Amino acid sequence: MRQLAGRVAVVTGAASGIGLAMARRFGAEGMRVVLADVERPALQRACDELTAGGVDALAVATDASVAAEVDALAATTVDHFGAVHLVCNNAGVGSRGLTIGELPRRDFEWVLGVNLWGVIHGITAFLPHLRLEDEGHIVNTASVSGLYHLPRMAPYNASKAAVIALSETLQFELAAEGAPIGVSVLCPSWVRTNLSTAVRNLPERLAYELTTEQAAEMAEYKARRREQLTSEAIDADDVAVQVRDAVLAGRFYVLTHPESAAIIEQRFRRIVDGENPVEPPQ
Repeated sequence: MRQLAGRVAVVTGAASGIGLAMARRFGAEGMRVVLADVERPALQRACDELTAGGVDALAVATDASVAAEVDALAATTVDHFGAVHLVCNNAGVGSRGLTIGELPRRDFEWVLGVNLWGVIHGITAFLPHLRLEDEGHIVNTASVSGLYHLPRMAPYNASKAAVIALSETLQFELAAEGAPIGVSVLCPSWVRTNLSTAVRNLPERLAYELTTEQAAEMAEYKARRREQLTSEAIDADDVAVQVRDAVLAGRFYVLTHPESAAIIEQRFRRIVDGENPVEPPQ
């Protein structure tokens, strides 16, 4: 995109974390912003914050895993603002910290439903509207966990790897047809967000109980992750600046941490050399 001011941006998962930071950043750039999230009170607070700061913002409660709700989000956006130019498919949930053998299928349904199907729904709902404009951009939030994989994060790893594959395919297809729509895939490492507590939004239809042993195991896993978060994480606002720059530059990959590149390179070198995978450093 050549400019942002006066254009319309939609951000899912916008009630907190990276989504809220992107909504703030694009609002500060003069964009009109639609904030979407499943967590209604937090969503309204986020929208009120932007509005108080002079941003023309709209809150639309949306479960990104439900196609009809994302279709309604697209329709509401166009009805309210008349167009859409930037779509950030950012809604996401995290891992429970258990091994594949311990996880119920419902956990895979939940994580893949939000992290992968949320992106699919966002692309299919908004792409027809983006095609009506002279330029546009799609940002899909993946993770470095889609490029190298840590244990005890199977649903998350799988969803983020799929988002990267989906985004690359979309980029190829739009370029082949000459569409003036850019694509970026955001692959953050440690960022200060509340992703680790995403289970607060677990739908009742997918709820399940952990055993005492599993709950203790998960608590220990989360405690280790919080230590890493304290020492290695960056602010979500810094990520939002990187996304803004990528949109303006038409850059596809957005790696938030430079040190991730070396780990990714080592993984792909082992693939090329026919070597077995090695667990990456934590």
